[in-house]
Amino acid sequence: MNDEIYDLGAGFWSIRGSFIKNGIIDIGVQCALIKRPSGRFIFLDSYTLTGDLRQQVMALTNEGRDVEAVLNVHPFHTVHCAQMAQDFPQATFYGSSRHPQQVPEVSWADDLVESDAVAERYPELQFSIPKGIHYIAPDENVHASSLLVYHPASQSIYVDDTFEIPPSKLFNAVQPNLGLHPTTKKALKTEQNAGKHYCDWAVGLAHEWRNVRHFCGAHSGLMVFEEGQFEAALLSVIDNTRNELENQ
Repeated sequence: MNDEIYDLGAGFWSIRGSFIKNGIIDIGVQCALIKRPSGRFIFLDSYTLTGDLRQQVMALTNEGRDVEAVLNVHPFHTVHCAQMAQDFPQATFYGSSRHPQQVPEVSWADDLVESDAVAERYPELQFSIPKGIHYIAPDENVHASSLLVYHPASQSIYVDDTFEIPPSKLFNAVQPNLGLHPTTKKALKTEQNAGKHYCDWAVGLAHEWRNVRHFCGAHSGLMVFEEGQFEAALLSVIDNTRNELENQ
Protein backbone atom coordinates (compact mmCIF):
# COMPACT_ATOMS: atom_id res chain seq x y z
CA MET A 1 0.00 0.00 0.00
CA ASN A 2 1.45 3.34 -1.07
CA ASP A 3 1.55 6.32 1.27
CA GLU A 4 -1.02 8.91 0.22
CA ILE A 5 -2.30 12.24 1.47
CA TYR A 6 -5.83 13.43 0.70
CA ASP A 7 -6.98 17.04 1.08
CA LEU A 8 -10.54 16.82 2.45
CA GLY A 9 -10.89 20.57 2.64
CA ALA A 10 -11.20 23.10 5.47
CA GLY A 11 -7.70 22.32 6.71
CA PHE A 12 -8.02 18.53 7.08
CA TRP A 13 -5.67 16.09 5.36
CA SER A 14 -6.13 12.33 5.63
CA ILE A 15 -2.84 10.43 5.49
CA ARG A 16 -2.97 6.78 4.50
CA GLY A 17 0.00 4.53 5.18
CA SER A 18 1.18 0.95 5.31
CA PHE A 19 1.09 -1.48 8.23
CA ILE A 20 2.16 -5.08 7.68
CA LYS A 21 0.39 -7.43 10.09
CA ASN A 22 2.17 -10.65 11.05
CA GLY A 23 4.71 -9.94 8.33
CA ILE A 24 2.22 -10.89 5.63
CA ILE A 25 -0.85 -8.68 5.15
CA ASP A 26 -0.83 -4.92 4.67
CA ILE A 27 -3.89 -3.82 6.63
CA GLY A 28 -3.07 -0.13 6.27
CA VAL A 29 -2.88 2.59 8.89
CA GLN A 30 -3.65 6.29 9.11
CA CYS A 31 -2.96 9.62 10.65
CA ALA A 32 -4.39 13.05 9.92
CA LEU A 33 -3.03 16.56 9.67
CA ILE A 34 -5.25 19.45 10.73
CA LYS A 35 -4.64 23.15 10.29
CA ARG A 36 -5.97 25.11 13.24
CA PRO A 37 -7.61 28.56 12.99
CA SER A 38 -4.35 29.95 14.38
CA GLY A 39 -2.49 28.67 11.32
CA ARG A 40 -0.60 26.06 13.31
CA PHE A 41 -1.07 22.30 12.90
CA ILE A 42 -1.84 19.18 14.87
CA PHE A 43 -1.66 15.51 13.97
CA LEU A 44 -4.13 12.83 14.91
CA ASP A 45 -2.02 9.73 15.59
CA SER A 46 1.58 9.08 14.64
CA TYR A 47 3.01 7.76 11.40
CA THR A 48 6.56 7.59 10.05
CA LEU A 49 6.68 10.03 7.13
CA THR A 50 9.00 9.21 4.23
CA GLY A 51 9.57 10.13 0.60
CA ASP A 52 7.05 12.31 -1.24
CA LEU A 53 4.59 12.16 1.64
CA ARG A 54 7.14 13.61 4.04
CA GLN A 55 8.00 16.37 1.56
CA GLN A 56 4.33 17.32 1.18
CA VAL A 57 3.74 17.42 4.93
CA MET A 58 6.88 19.46 5.56
CA ALA A 59 5.91 21.91 2.84
CA LEU A 60 2.52 22.43 4.48
CA THR A 61 3.91 22.84 7.99
CA ASN A 62 6.92 25.12 7.50
CA GLU A 63 9.30 22.16 7.59
CA GLY A 64 7.46 20.82 10.60
CA ARG A 65 8.05 23.88 12.75
CA ASP A 66 4.35 24.80 12.78
CA VAL A 67 3.23 21.44 14.21
CA GLU A 68 2.19 22.15 17.78
CA ALA A 69 0.84 18.79 18.93
CA VAL A 70 0.27 15.13 18.14
CA LEU A 71 -2.89 13.55 19.56
CA ASN A 72 -2.46 9.78 19.72
CA VAL A 73 -6.07 8.65 19.99
CA HIS A 74 -5.76 4.85 20.07
CA PRO A 75 -4.11 3.28 23.14
CA PHE A 76 -2.78 0.37 21.09
CA HIS A 77 -1.41 2.32 18.09
CA THR A 78 2.10 3.04 19.36
CA VAL A 79 4.49 1.74 16.68
CA HIS A 80 5.27 5.13 15.08
CA CYS A 81 5.24 7.41 18.14
CA ALA A 82 8.98 7.44 18.76
CA GLN A 83 9.83 8.37 15.17
CA MET A 84 7.13 11.04 15.13
CA ALA A 85 8.62 12.58 18.26
CA GLN A 86 12.02 12.73 16.56
CA ASP A 87 10.52 14.34 13.45
CA PHE A 88 8.55 16.96 15.41
CA PRO A 89 10.56 17.56 18.61
CA GLN A 90 8.83 20.84 19.41
CA ALA A 91 5.34 19.28 19.38
CA THR A 92 3.41 18.33 22.50
CA PHE A 93 2.62 14.61 22.50
CA TYR A 94 -0.67 13.48 24.00
CA GLY A 95 -1.57 9.86 24.57
CA SER A 96 -3.49 7.46 26.77
CA SER A 97 -2.06 6.09 30.00
CA ARG A 98 -0.74 3.15 27.98
CA HIS A 99 1.42 5.26 25.64
CA PRO A 100 4.16 6.19 28.16
CA GLN A 101 4.35 2.56 29.23
CA GLN A 102 4.92 1.38 25.67
CA VAL A 103 7.02 4.30 24.39
CA PRO A 104 8.82 5.76 27.42
CA GLU A 105 11.40 7.55 25.29
CA VAL A 106 8.78 10.10 24.21
CA SER A 107 8.16 13.08 26.49
CA TRP A 108 4.41 12.70 27.01
CA ALA A 109 2.14 15.50 28.21
CA ASP A 110 0.60 15.11 31.65
CA ASP A 111 -2.89 15.61 30.22
CA LEU A 112 -4.27 12.40 28.72
CA VAL A 113 -5.50 12.62 25.15
CA GLU A 114 -9.03 11.69 26.23
CA SER A 115 -9.15 14.35 28.96
CA ASP A 116 -11.45 17.35 29.08
CA ALA A 117 -8.36 19.55 29.18
CA VAL A 118 -7.30 18.42 25.70
CA ALA A 119 -10.83 18.73 24.32
CA GLU A 120 -11.04 22.30 25.61
CA ARG A 121 -7.66 23.07 24.03
CA TYR A 122 -8.94 22.12 20.56
CA PRO A 123 -12.50 23.47 20.25
CA GLU A 124 -12.45 23.03 16.46
CA LEU A 125 -12.64 19.29 17.11
CA GLN A 126 -15.26 17.12 18.80
CA PHE A 127 -14.26 14.02 20.73
CA SER A 128 -16.14 10.93 21.85
CA ILE A 129 -15.07 7.79 23.69
CA PRO A 130 -17.27 4.68 23.54
CA LYS A 131 -19.31 3.79 26.60
CA GLY A 132 -19.81 0.24 27.82
CA ILE A 133 -16.50 -1.10 26.49
CA HIS A 134 -12.95 -0.87 27.81
CA TYR A 135 -10.93 2.02 26.41
CA ILE A 136 -7.81 0.04 27.30
CA ALA A 137 -8.90 -3.58 27.40
CA PRO A 138 -7.17 -6.01 29.77
CA ASP A 139 -6.72 -8.33 26.79
CA GLU A 140 -3.95 -6.85 24.63
CA ASN A 141 -5.59 -8.29 21.52
CA VAL A 142 -8.84 -6.36 22.00
CA HIS A 143 -8.63 -3.02 20.20
CA ALA A 144 -12.30 -2.13 19.76
CA SER A 145 -12.20 1.19 21.60
CA SER A 146 -10.51 4.44 20.67
CA LEU A 147 -11.03 8.15 21.01
CA LEU A 148 -13.14 9.17 18.02
CA VAL A 149 -12.61 12.64 16.55
CA TYR A 150 -14.94 14.74 14.40
CA HIS A 151 -13.81 17.80 12.44
CA PRO A 152 -17.07 19.61 11.60
CA ALA A 153 -15.47 22.10 9.20
CA SER A 154 -14.51 19.31 6.78
CA GLN A 155 -17.28 16.90 7.89
CA SER A 156 -14.58 14.31 8.59
CA ILE A 157 -14.73 11.60 11.23
CA TYR A 158 -11.48 10.01 12.31
CA VAL A 159 -11.89 6.48 13.67
CA ASP A 160 -9.27 3.96 14.74
CA ASP A 161 -10.83 0.49 14.77
CA THR A 162 -14.13 1.18 16.63
CA PHE A 163 -16.18 1.39 13.43
CA GLU A 164 -14.99 0.07 10.09
CA ILE A 165 -16.09 -0.46 6.52
CA PRO A 166 -16.45 -4.24 6.00
CA PRO A 167 -14.05 -5.44 3.27
CA SER A 168 -16.96 -6.67 1.14
CA LYS A 169 -18.32 -3.13 1.05
CA LEU A 170 -15.15 -1.25 0.18
CA PHE A 171 -16.04 -1.15 -3.50
CA ASN A 172 -19.67 -0.17 -3.00
CA ALA A 173 -19.55 3.56 -3.53
CA VAL A 174 -23.33 3.90 -3.76
CA GLN A 175 -24.11 2.98 -0.15
CA PRO A 176 -21.09 2.41 2.10
CA ASN A 177 -21.97 0.24 5.10
CA LEU A 178 -20.46 0.36 8.54
CA GLY A 179 -19.44 -2.50 10.79
CA LEU A 180 -18.27 -2.74 14.37
CA HIS A 181 -14.76 -3.85 15.24
CA PRO A 182 -14.73 -7.66 15.47
CA THR A 183 -13.54 -7.55 19.10
CA THR A 184 -16.39 -5.30 20.30
CA LYS A 185 -18.13 -8.06 22.28
CA LYS A 186 -14.87 -9.03 23.95
CA ALA A 187 -14.33 -5.38 24.90
CA LEU A 188 -17.61 -5.10 26.81
CA LYS A 189 -17.19 -4.23 30.47
CA THR A 190 -18.49 -6.66 33.07
CA GLU A 191 -20.81 -4.03 34.52
CA GLN A 192 -24.58 -4.35 34.18
CA ASN A 193 -26.09 -3.07 30.91
CA ALA A 194 -22.66 -2.56 29.29
CA GLY A 195 -24.03 -3.59 25.89
CA LYS A 196 -26.93 -1.17 26.20
CA HIS A 197 -24.58 1.63 27.19
CA TYR A 198 -22.45 0.98 24.12
CA CYS A 199 -25.42 0.87 21.74
CA ASP A 200 -27.01 3.97 23.23
CA TRP A 201 -23.68 5.80 22.91
CA ALA A 202 -23.38 4.83 19.23
CA VAL A 203 -26.97 5.89 18.48
CA GLY A 204 -26.36 9.25 20.14
CA LEU A 205 -23.17 9.67 18.11
CA ALA A 206 -25.01 8.88 14.87
CA HIS A 207 -27.45 11.69 15.57
CA GLU A 208 -24.91 14.18 16.92
CA TRP A 209 -22.43 13.66 14.08
CA ARG A 210 -25.05 13.08 11.38
CA ASN A 211 -23.30 15.47 8.98
CA VAL A 212 -20.26 13.22 8.55
CA ARG A 213 -19.23 12.91 4.90
CA HIS A 214 -15.64 11.69 5.08
CA PHE A 215 -14.99 8.49 7.02
CA CYS A 216 -11.30 8.01 7.87
CA GLY A 217 -10.82 4.48 9.18
CA ALA A 218 -7.48 3.11 10.33
CA HIS A 219 -7.65 -0.17 8.46
CA SER A 220 -10.64 0.21 6.15
CA GLY A 221 -9.57 3.24 4.21
CA LEU A 222 -11.15 6.54 3.29
CA MET A 223 -14.81 6.49 2.30
CA VAL A 224 -17.22 9.26 1.34
CA PHE A 225 -20.83 9.19 2.54
CA GLU A 226 -23.59 11.14 0.89
CA GLU A 227 -25.79 13.37 3.04
CA GLY A 228 -27.52 11.33 5.73
CA GLN A 229 -25.79 8.06 4.86
CA PHE A 230 -23.44 7.95 7.85
CA GLU A 231 -26.26 8.41 10.35
CA ALA A 232 -28.37 5.76 8.62
CA ALA A 233 -25.48 3.29 8.36
CA LEU A 234 -24.50 3.57 12.02
CA LEU A 235 -28.10 3.29 13.20
CA SER A 236 -28.53 0.23 11.01
CA VAL A 237 -25.51 -1.64 12.35
CA ILE A 238 -26.53 -0.93 15.94
CA ASP A 239 -30.08 -2.03 15.24
CA ASN A 240 -28.73 -5.29 13.80
CA THR A 241 -26.34 -5.99 16.67
CA ARG A 242 -28.10 -4.52 19.72
CA ASN A 243 -29.74 -7.76 20.80
CA GLU A 244 -26.47 -9.66 20.56
CA LEU A 245 -24.50 -7.03 22.47
CA GLU A 246 -27.10 -6.49 25.16
CA ASN A 247 -27.39 -10.21 25.85
CA GLN A 248 -23.69 -10.94 25.81
